[in-house]
Amino acid sequence: MANEPIVHVVDDDAAVRDSLAFLLDTADLVSRTYDSAAALLVHAGNLAPGCIVTDVRMPDMNGLEMVRRLSDLGVRHPVIVMTGHADVPLAIEAVRAGVKDFIEKPFDDEAMLSSIRSALADLAGSAGREGQDAEVRDRLASLSSRERQVLEGLVAGRANKVIAYDLEISPRTVEVYRANVMTKMQARSLSELVRMTILAG
Repeated sequence: MANEPIVHVVDDDAAVRDSLAFLLDTADLVSRTYDSAAALLVHAGNLAPGCIVTDVRMPDMNGLEMVRRLSDLGVRHPVIVMTGHADVPLAIEAVRAGVKDFIEKPFDDEAMLSSIRSALADLAGSAGREGQDAEVRDRLASLSSRERQVLEGLVAGRANKVIAYDLEISPRTVEVYRANVMTKMQARSLSELVRMTILAG
């Protein structure tokens, strides 16, 4: 038990902390909970190996600020960010801050567990990550030129109507291309699509 990786859960909402702790317990994963970024940072110098799951919007210090502070302190735990206010610019900011995954609330339990297991697997080495990046690059290569144009618009944070105007096609056509991109990239959400695309370069 002592050598098991720990899932460090940071959220100012007690109900969310308790719910995640229960979910992790049922999945035989060990967790510790913190009610603020500051509460976790107190332990930054001797934080048990594992991953961090944090809300992005918290009083005093938000999740992305905490991620940057941890990076400054040399803490390299994989971080998963949760938010109830997901948007593309925030997803881009999170990925550039070094966040491994970005999950929108309310989240699917299996999606959260899958993300956490992937983060914990990263602790064992980078080989799996390199394989995942290669898969994403293969998916990107499978996109048609028009699908790639739509993807570029989405990653830039443009609305469907703006992409349609730029490409001189109808918004409905953009929706079709967008659906095709999501399917080919195997992305469950827009934020995941953005994360995959940025990480794959």
